[in-house]
Amino acid sequence: MGGVASMKGKQTVRDMVLSMALIGAVAGGVYLLVPHDDSLDPIKPVDYRVELITARRAAPYPVAAPVGLPKTWRPTSVSYEGQDGNAWHLGYLDPDGEYVAVEQSTGDAEKFIAEVSQDATKTDRTQQVGGDSWQRWEGPKYDALVRQEKGATTVVTGTASHERLTKMAAALETKKS
Repeated sequence: MGGVASMKGKQTVRDMVLSMALIGAVAGGVYLLVPHDDSLDPIKPVDYRVELITARRAAPYPVAAPVGLPKTWRPTSVSYEGQDGNAWHLGYLDPDGEYVAVEQSTGDAEKFIAEVSQDATKTDRTQQVGGDSWQRWEGPKYDALVRQEKGATTVVTGTASHERLTKMAAALETKKS
C-alpha cells in the first residue's frame, strides 16, 4: 500500500513540474510574438495650455510660463492649486534629460522655497536675468533661482545646471488674464 501512495505522490509532483514548464514556454512564446519597443521614450510631453489659461484667470499674480524654448525642452507636468497658496507648477525635462520646474505661490515664501527646491539654501549671489534680479539657491538635490514680486514667489528649480535654470528663467513670460 505504501508503494502506491508513494508512486501517486511522485506523479503529482511530476505533473506539476510539467505543467509549470508548459506555462513558462507559452508565456515566453507570447512575449516573443507580441511587438514591443524598449527604445521608445516613456516620457510623454503634456500640453499645458488649458491649465495655464485657467491659472492665469484664477491666480492673484501674473502666472509665469516659458515662451520660445526649443522642442528639445519637454513639458512633463502641470498643476494649479488655488487652495494651497495659489501654487502654480510647470515641470520640464531639458535637452539633457534634467528636471527643471517653474513654481509660483502666494504662500509663506521660506516654506514654499524649501519645499519646491528640495531644501536648497540661499546663497549671497544674485543673477540678472532679462533685467530682473534672481537670488541663487543651492542644494544637495536641486539648485534654484528665486524672485519675489507682486505678492508671489517665483522659483525656477531642478536638477539641471544653473545655465539651464537661467535659460528657463529668461524664457518666462508673465501675464494676468
